[in-house]
Amino acid sequence: DGENRFLIMEHVRGKTLKDVIMEKGRISAPTAVQIAIRILSALQHAHQNGIIHRDIKPQNILMNADGHVKVADFGIARMANSSTLTKGDSVMGSVHYFSPEQAQGQGCDVTSDLYSVGVTLYEMLTGRVPFDGDSPVAIAMQHLHAQPEPIQRFAPEVADAICHVCMKAMEKNPQYR
Repeated sequence: DGENRFLIMEHVRGKTLKDVIMEKGRISAPTAVQIAIRILSALQHAHQNGIIHRDIKPQNILMNADGHVKVADFGIARMANSSTLTKGDSVMGSVHYFSPEQAQGQGCDVTSDLYSVGVTLYEMLTGRVPFDGDSPVAIAMQHLHAQPEPIQRFAPEVADAICHVCMKAMEKNPQYR
């Protein structure tokens, strides 16, 4: 509307992925992989249209009662050719899920969203986020310097291949995601 931009979404009946994780603790590997594929499919469409989400997290994944998965909350999304840096002292995105480059206040691209999908997959498989701490800064530092506990420590039944894909998505260097 003129200079005002807005986003209209359908109403989705169901729960957030975070709600499902909190209820179940962990999601079976086959189901988690299917959810991740659906998230990636939605992101592929956004990325092909020049949009970087920048805030992928289970709270922004809507699980429709009929099994459909919807990626929501493009509130901090940016066009890929626009500035995607943080503003001032505030970091855009959620500290538990954002990429190392977001933690450093650098620009974001499609690989930043891939990192966040990796963190989300990790949480689905283990029932916990890969990095946690007493403060947002402590968590951000872990995204920059720490390696998450192996998935199979919490979910020994998860296949090596799935663990590898998840850890690859959470590579610190965006070139290796």
